[in-house]
Parts: sequence; structure tokens; C-alpha cells
Amino acid sequence: MRKFLMGLAVLAIVAAACSPEEDTPPAASASAGQDACGAENLTLVSPSQLTVGTDFGFMFPPWILKNDPTSGKGFESAVAYEVAERLGFARSDVEWIDVPFNRSYAPGPKDFDFDINNISVTEERDQAVDFSDGYYDLTQALMVLQGSPIENATTMDEIKDSVFGAQIGTTSLEFISTVIQPAQQAKVYDTTNDAKAALRNGQVDGLVLDLPTAYFEANINTPNGALVGQFPSTGEHLGMLFEEGNPLRDCVNDVLAEMESAGTLQQLQNKWLSDYLNVPVIE
Repeated sequence: MRKFLMGLAVLAIVAAACSPEEDTPPAASASAGQDACGAENLTLVSPSQLTVGTDFGFMFPPWILKNDPTSGKGFESAVAYEVAERLGFARSDVEWIDVPFNRSYAPGPKDFDFDINNISVTEERDQAVDFSDGYYDLTQALMVLQGSPIENATTMDEIKDSVFGAQIGTTSLEFISTVIQPAQQAKVYDTTNDAKAALRNGQVDGLVLDLPTAYFEANINTPNGALVGQFPSTGEHLGMLFEEGNPLRDCVNDVLAEMESAGTLQQLQNKWLSDYLNVPVIE
């Protein structure tokens, strides 16, 4: 009996030594976190494919070149492919789909994994969708036609009596009403293209657009356009958009943090957005 009890004691000691600890070791936790963001473990709209949304009617430099997001040329196209590669997707695994700007942040299910389309993060939009951390800090700017009475304005007081135009639902439209606060209500258009047509037809005195877009429109896309200047920063930034609750957002945030620390985001900004660094500020 005594030998039997001693045998039980030895077995108990061996069992205790071999039993797993309650807490997962830190190394195992890190590994599990990395695996969760591996391409093979992500919950995607289409298996083994990263579906990226953008507005096919709103593709122009410096965001996307030659109306072709698959080229990887242009700031947002380049950022999307860099994120995809770091998530483990080949370029051939990325599928672009058309998502009109105003529909992208509407509530409900999405047919894309993320949307990248010059979308500013706002509290109102964040009620219906999720956003990544910012990948570009944005300022608003003013463009007019050459010869405009406000072409050489340097302060907001000089433009208070002007009539401005902007696309519905944009932060540019909100900036007009909350920051510029002109004497006359802004004119609202369904698309930025409609707003540009209104400027060319003399229906508005100027357009408020994000700085890179305004620079392109004023200096390249509109023959007699003129860039008045950019406005002081309000802390606005662009983010990738996800269906509410999509866990892919956290994986993309990890990738953006890697790109930030490695200097990759800055390199892409320098490559595609360097023309916009020395634009005068309208105080």
C-alpha cells in the first residue's frame, strides 16, 4: 500500500510538470496575432482576393493616374497596393470595383473589403462605417478662373462675398459653411465634375476642393484655372473605409503603422504629392 501511494505521488508530480500553463506565452500570442492578419485567414468578400473600392468617375491625379487604379500609379493606387502586399496579396489578387463616393459611407453591407477614394474621416461618417488610421493629412484649397476678382486673395475676409460651389456630402462643402462662412450660401452639386462645370459657366466664383485635387484642377485640368491658395489645417485626414465591424480594419492599421515607421508612407507622399508643399495659405 505504501509503495502504491508513493507511485501515485510521483505520477501527480509528473502530470503537474507536463500540464500547460493557464496563460498563453507572449510569443504565442504574437504569433496568433500575425496569423490572424495573414491573407489566408482574413474574412474577405471573395476568397483569396482583396476587393478594393474606388469611384471610377472620380479618378484623376495625383490620386490615380490615367483613370486606371490597376496601374499602381498615383498616391492612392500606390498606397492600396503597398497595403495589399504587406497583407500577403499579389498584385493579381487585387480586384478594383466601382463605388460612387456618396454610397461608400452609407450604412449597410459592403461589396468591397476596403474603399480608398479620397475619403475624409468624420464623426458623422464614422457612425455608419469604420475607418482606418489616417494615411494622409488633408487641407482644403480654393481654385478660381484666371482674372477672378479673388484670384490674388490672401485672407478669408477678402472672399467672404463670393459664391462658392462644392460636391454634396463633402468636407469641402462643410468647410465653406463652418470655416469660411461666406455671405451667400454655397451652391451644391451632385459631383465634383458638376461643380467644375458650374465654375466654367460662371455660376460660382470659386470651388473649394482638397489641396491636391484643387492643384491638379487649377494648374493642369482647367485651361484657365488658377489656384488661390490653401486654407489652414483643421486636422482633417484621409482613411480607408470598411464595413462597420470588419476586423480587416485592425490588420490594415497594423500595416499602416509599419509603413509609417519604415518611412514608406512619407516616400509615397514625396513621390506623388510633392507639388503641393509650397502652396500659399489663405489666412
